[in-house]
This record gives sequence, structure tokens and C-alpha cells, in this order.
Amino acid sequence: MSKDQIDVRGAQEHNLKDVDVSIPRESFTVVTGLSGSGKSSLAFDTVYAEGQRRYIESLSAYARNFLGQMDKPQVETVEGLSPAISIDQKNAANNPRSTVGTVTELHDYLRLLYARVGTQYDPITGEEVGTQSAQDMVQQVMALPEGTRAKIAAPIVRDQKGAFEDLFEELLTEGYSRVEVDGEEVDLATEKPDLDKNYDHTIDVIVDRVKISEEARPRITDSVETALEEADGVLKLIIPDPSDEIDLGSNTRSTGDLAGEGDHRLTVEFSTALGNPNSDFQFSEIETRSFSFNSPHGACPECEGLGKTKEVDEDLVIQDPSKSLKHVFEPWSYNRSYYQTRLDSVAEHFDVSLETPWEELDASIQDQFLYGTNRQVVFKRRTKNGIRRKTKRFEGVIPNLDRRYLETDSDGTRDHIEKYMAVTECPACDGSRLKEQSRHVRVGGTSIDEVNRLSIGDALEHFEGLEAELSGRDLTIAEEILKEIRARLGFMCEVGLEYLTLDREASTLSGGESQRIRLATQVGSGLVGVLYVLDEPSIGLHQRDNDRLLDTLCELRDIGNTLLVVEHDEETMRRADQVIDMGPGPGKRGGEVVVNGPLEEVKACEESITGDYLSGRKGIPVPEERREPQGALTIHGARQHNLDDVDVDIPMGCFTAITGVSGSGKSTLMHKVLYKALAREMNDNTSVIPGDHDAIEGIDQIETVRLIDQSPIGRTPRSNPATYTGVFDYIRELFAQTKLAKQRGYEKGRFSFNVKEGRCAECGGQGTVKIEMNFLSDVYVPCEACGGARYNDATLDVTYKDATIADVLEMSVEEAYDFFESSSQLRRRLQLLKDVGLDYMKLGQPSTTLSGGEAQRIKLAEELGKRDTGNTLYLLDEPTTGLHSEDERKLIDVLHRLTDNDNTVVVIEHELDLVKNADHIIDLGPEGGENGGEVVATGTPEAVARSENSYTGLYLRDLLPGVDLEGPRGERVEPMTMPMDD
Repeated sequence: MSKDQIDVRGAQEHNLKDVDVSIPRESFTVVTGLSGSGKSSLAFDTVYAEGQRRYIESLSAYARNFLGQMDKPQVETVEGLSPAISIDQKNAANNPRSTVGTVTELHDYLRLLYARVGTQYDPITGEEVGTQSAQDMVQQVMALPEGTRAKIAAPIVRDQKGAFEDLFEELLTEGYSRVEVDGEEVDLATEKPDLDKNYDHTIDVIVDRVKISEEARPRITDSVETALEEADGVLKLIIPDPSDEIDLGSNTRSTGDLAGEGDHRLTVEFSTALGNPNSDFQFSEIETRSFSFNSPHGACPECEGLGKTKEVDEDLVIQDPSKSLKHVFEPWSYNRSYYQTRLDSVAEHFDVSLETPWEELDASIQDQFLYGTNRQVVFKRRTKNGIRRKTKRFEGVIPNLDRRYLETDSDGTRDHIEKYMAVTECPACDGSRLKEQSRHVRVGGTSIDEVNRLSIGDALEHFEGLEAELSGRDLTIAEEILKEIRARLGFMCEVGLEYLTLDREASTLSGGESQRIRLATQVGSGLVGVLYVLDEPSIGLHQRDNDRLLDTLCELRDIGNTLLVVEHDEETMRRADQVIDMGPGPGKRGGEVVVNGPLEEVKACEESITGDYLSGRKGIPVPEERREPQGALTIHGARQHNLDDVDVDIPMGCFTAITGVSGSGKSTLMHKVLYKALAREMNDNTSVIPGDHDAIEGIDQIETVRLIDQSPIGRTPRSNPATYTGVFDYIRELFAQTKLAKQRGYEKGRFSFNVKEGRCAECGGQGTVKIEMNFLSDVYVPCEACGGARYNDATLDVTYKDATIADVLEMSVEEAYDFFESSSQLRRRLQLLKDVGLDYMKLGQPSTTLSGGEAQRIKLAEELGKRDTGNTLYLLDEPTTGLHSEDERKLIDVLHRLTDNDNTVVVIEHELDLVKNADHIIDLGPEGGENGGEVVATGTPEAVARSENSYTGLYLRDLLPGVDLEGPRGERVEPMTMPMDD
């Protein structure tokens, strides 16, 4: 064994065939190959799993009880391993409380910064808030003009009911004879105040009467301290005859009033507690948890730190304004008889007919129907004894729904009302998630919620200039904190995430964005000697951003780490030190190392399909002709998120690619605006609220719209490719037609592992049983009763061509295609799975184990299997995710086939081989976030390649021969200057 490499011997995990491979240490190695060839099985399920397992085994049994442990992979030996860290495509967090700031730990540093050097301001007055010591108060008192006469008093009762006889006796006993009761001075030695116990009273003990002079400073100091002690940190300074020169600043409460026999006087309050005497706002001590929206000490009480509230939406309540008043309120339609009498009475009150269309009513009357009447309404109700009348205000439809939603115990009622509710920004905290006091703490004039709304790029600029605004003690405290904040923001910018805002929900990030966040965190850690295993980090990245990502990966390698990257991207392979090509085919035809060496060695290997594409022996050709548009679907005035009021034409009957750098607005345009607007309009889905836009023109040209995204095809292991595509229905039908099944009376349902009669009773059709381990990870073992087959023995007695139903579920798509050669319907559906590059996939593979790209291609195959009538709009989001060039070629053929059948296909895509195959490109940008959201270029790939402002065009020039030399009028097109250091 060499110390310079990781040696894997006898790897047999999943489809690996006793693989031996060496991975150089402190190098950048790419593992590539066809989909299903064994890349992830080698990198993640063998190398990373063994490294993680060994690390956790080195800990104590007590620690392992909390951390759990990965199962030992099927491999003879793995030598030369370093501590392993996996950075995969999983979402950073699904918790709605998680944001970009929290998952990157930036928010923790922000909380520390604001808690230590932040200055509080009063939300009511805007004045600075602080604390005062007794010495501070003495200095302010001594600042009064010399000779000023004043009373130093302790306010011991403030606005409280009572007679307080016992209190007056106690004060006399302690030596205090003079008090002010409700502003009038009383000598307790000569009279006892007779107070009405049913009224509020204020009692101030006069501790001393002083005349301001330097000689009186010791006496004043002693009296101030005594008064603060008596009144729990509060002091009153009463000046009977103030001069115009007196100014005691903003941290005191000054009240001019008439007391005694009409003398004008000034009363000044001091407090050692945090607060502002000029305001009634209640303050508390600021701590780091005061800025956490996951803590009750910092979270907005209205939305409980979520930043959003669910409220009844007026547009959902009034879905069709042309309807009559009698039928316009959709939420009340389920119990119209009860609410009709209420509407009758309110309509009579306003002297309007129930048959009047809603849109023709006066706006003020509409408002009172929705939110309640200003005046009393006479409600009539028929009873056994005749008509009963009751006068009261009408609460309004929307307040009625809000109240019933909170008060009801019925799940059915809540579900019904939720149909008419929309998630909106919390009005109390403006979506900032924090309570009011926390939002009014500032560092350098900026609050923490303002910082959270900044993009990462803008935040870096903000904190780079912040030190200049701090000085003295604050600068000393903040220096190290600011250093950490700037470093983390800088790493995020390096991996191309400068467009993300710190308050963006982590659950809305793509897999690629989540992976790059974790990658930036690792770069920031500065660790060396670590094995990093990454899963296709280029997914979701424009080529411009991919270059920046590769620079970051090389930086990780250069400081002494080992990178093992599962990847298909050609540029990544060209930047790598070594390439391991798995294959030669997918599934059972894969699991071997075809070639392991530098890029040139892979290119020279004729057995390597990867080498064929890298060397140019194979390639994805440019179409000879581009389709001509058969019309256009036009989006007018799209303004959602960062879209800058754009108008976009989508050509009908064409294959269109939406491109642009990360964060430029592609997903917002397709998902939030286009799809949701069409779903609402065409499917009458009123629960869908589209993104902000003016209108969509040309909807009549399409019959239906279908979104094929990367969401899972099922959320339980019982769902699989066979059940989702309907293949399993045909298979079960064939088994039900066998001789033995007919003899026993088995119907089609008998062969479902979800049906009690056919499945194994021991494992409930799961095939495995979980064994809970005390100090080790839970172990899943095959069910002893069925051996992992999922079915009971009686069901497994039935065979089709000597194979049981369990055997069929273990077959790959390709094996099943050959096995069911006599069933044309079944083979047609299996062919569709092969067409989208899933021939390696097992029919019974649990849906929870599928990648996003695989799930999307299964959906695409399922769509291909439907009866195609044309005029369908297909929307796909990065369909090349996880695809080798060979599989990508198959996918492009499928998309062309869909388009040729008179459909319109629109894809969000970065992969240039697919983009160059499009008929039309819509390129957004020019940058991400606030600097994006514009249409940079549109037209054929050749036209976009000639655009001087398009990053996509810059990279397309290399793939479209000729366009890099001449522009549309024959002029030379100069290469675009790329601001790589921005």
C-alpha cells in the first residue's frame, strides 16, 4: 500500500463487480460513466461509507449512541483513507425556519455582533436607548444651573389603587416624613392622607431637598443612591421653579405640570433599567438569543418566527366578480341556506338586489360585505313563532372565516376554509421573523433584518465598509466577528452564490445551491488532509458559474485535501487530475472500471464511451434545421422576485431552452409565473396563486400544460417505477391470467404487495424488517418469512415463464423488456423507459432511493406513454441532471419526438449540448439576483451566440461552427470579457 493513494480492493456494493481501484491522495479525481454504471456505489456507498464508519467507530460507545453508524460496505479492504466528508445534492434543510443565514452559520455571527456592539433605539420615539448608573444621574443633576433648587424623590407607588395607610406608617418609621401624593406635598408627621382606595394614586417619597452647587455634590450623590434603593432603580428629580436653561437630555422623562398652588414645575425621571423614559415601550436586556427567530426571546409573536401568516385571501373568496351577490361568496357555498338569510338582511340594509353582479356594486358596499358593516343591521330569521328580528353589526365574510378557522374543532371545516387562504408576509414583522425590539438594534446604522434582506454579494460589500463606522471599544469587540463574517460571505461568492439573500428559506434552494453552500462552508473551515466526496456539483450551474466552482475545488485540493467527485461535466473532467470511468454499460452490464488515469488516457481508450465523447469520436450533433414558430405564447409584465417587468414570447410548436446564470430568474419565470398562471387558468385551480405579472396571451393555442420536474414520484418505499408508470398493472394482469392463478381464483389485486391477501404478513410487503441497535445504526435485514420477496408463499407459487412476481420486480428495465417479448403493450411502456436512459433501473426500486433526475425521466416516460393529441405545453426543469453524454443524446431525441408531435417543449437548462439543439433560446440575466431578471438575448442558438451581452452565447460559440467569427451583418464578434473576480 502506498501512502500516496487510497486503495480499494474487492468492492461489491450494489452492482460493483469485485472492483479494485486506486485513488491518488491530495488530488482531484472524477468518477464518471453512464447512468447506473456504479459511480455512486464506488464513491459514496464504498469509499465514503467506509471512511465515515471508521471515524465513528473510533469514538466512545456513548458518543456513537448519539451519532449512529453507517453500515459496513461490501468491500474487502479500503486502505489509505482519510476522515471523509460527503457533500451531496440533498436540500440544506426542509425546516421552514432554516434560512441561508442559519445553514451557513452566518446568522450566528450576526447575532453575536448585534448583541455585543449593537445600539438600541426606541421603536416609538426613535431615540437611543441605554442604561444609567447612579454616577451618570449625579452628573446630569450637577449639570443644572448652580443655585437651582430641587427635590430628590423615590417613586414607590405609581398609578395603583389603594388607601396605603400601612405604607405611610412604615415610611414614618423609616424616617421619611415628607411625600408627594398625586403631585401634592404632604407632611406625614402632621397629617395622614385620606385616599380613596378605588382610585389610582402616585406616591413619591422626598428623600432630600437640595440646592445645586459643587459643595453639595457628596450630599446629592448620597441622596440619589438612597432614592434608587428605595424605588428599585428609579429616581424622580422635582424642580419647583425651573429656568429656561435646563436641559437634561433625551434619556429622561420631563413633564411640566401645575402642582400645589399653581406653581409651574419640572419633573425629571431617571432609571437604571434599560429603556427610554420618554417612551412607554417595554425593553429587555439584549442577548444573542434576542436575534434568533427560533427562540421566543427573539421571534415575532404574531408569526412565531416564520415570517409568514396564513390569511383568508380576498381574491380566493371572490373568484368570479361577474357572479351575482347571491352566489359570489365561494366559501359560503357549502352552507348557503344558513348564510343566505344573513346576505338577505345585509342586502336589504344597503337596498341592493341579491341578483346584482358583484362587480357592479359600489366599492364601499363591497368592502362592508367582505370586512363588516359600519352600522347596525336588522337580521331577520324565521322561527315557529314567526319572524324574529335581531339588530347587530355584520362581521363580514372574511372576518367570519378567520374567526371560524381559529375556533373550530372540525378538521373538515378547517380544510374547507384553507382553500380560501393564502400565505402572506407577516404584517407585524414585515417578514423579518424578529420581534420589534430586536429590529430596532443597529450596528453602523443598519438593523439585523436589513442585513438579512441583502444578497450575499451586497452583504459582503456592507461588512467590508463597516469597520470604518466603528471605533474604540466597539471596534475591538467586533474585529474578530467581522473577520469571520467577511470570510464566510467571500467563500459563498467564490462558489457563485452572491445572488442569494441571507433570509431566503433553505427549503427553496436547489440541490446544486445546497451543495455549494456546504462546499463554501468546507472551504471556510480550512481543513487539510480530508477526503471530500461530492455528487455532481455542476448541477444547476451555468458554464460561467461552473468555472468559478472548479476554481474553488482546485483550491480545496491545493491546500492538501483529496477530492472524489461524481460528475458528467466535460469541463470538470478536463480540470481533474485523474478520471475513473465506470461501465462499460448501466446496471448489471456495469460495475467495472473501464479506465483509470489522466484525461488523455481516457480519451485514448476505445472501450470507454466517455472517452468517445471527450475525444470527439462521438458527439451530439447540431440539428440541420430549426423549427419555425406556429404562433406564440406571450408573458406580459412578469415582475415576480427579481424579474424586471419582462415580456417574453414562447414560440409554439418549438423546442425552447430558458438559459442564464444562476439566480437570473429562470425558475421564477417558468414555475412561479408561467406554470402557475396556466394551471389556474386552464385547470380552474383557484388554490394556485401565480407570480406577479400583467397577462399571458395566446393560451387558446394549447390544450393542456404539464410540468415535469424533479420532485419524487412517491414518498414511501412502496412506490416504484413500475407502479408509477403503470407497468405493474400490465404485469399483474399477466400473472392473473396464468393457469394456476385462475385455478385458485386469484385476481389482479392479489399480486400487489399493498394488498393484505397477497403480501407477506410478517413484513407487511416491505421486504425488510428494521432491527433497532442500541449503540450501532439500525440494521435492515431481509424478512425471514418471505426472504425479502414481499409476498406470501401462496402468491409466489404463481409463476410466469418460471419467474415469480418478486423475480420480475428485481429485473432491470432492459431485462424485463426482453422477458415480456410477447406483450406488446408492456414492451411499449418499457421501451419508453429505455428511451429516456433508464434501462438499468430495477422495476421495483423504491422511489425514495431515486435521484431527482431519475424521477424526472420516469415522469417523462410516463407522459410519453399517454395518448398524444398534440398542442400540449411541456415544461421541464434541467432534464439532463445526472446524465452522461450518451444518455443525454437519448433524452434529446425524446424531446425532439415530443415537439415533432405538434407539442411545445420548454426546458430550463445549462447543458450546452441540449441548448444547441433547441429551436429557440430565452437567455436571462445578465447576472443573478438583483442584477438579473432581464431578457438578455432571444432567438435561435446561432443568434444568441452572436450576442455580445450573453454569457450563454459566449460558450455556445465553441459548439456552433462559424458564428464565432462573424455577426449577423458580417462584422467580427469580439469575445465577451468575463468579470471572474466580481
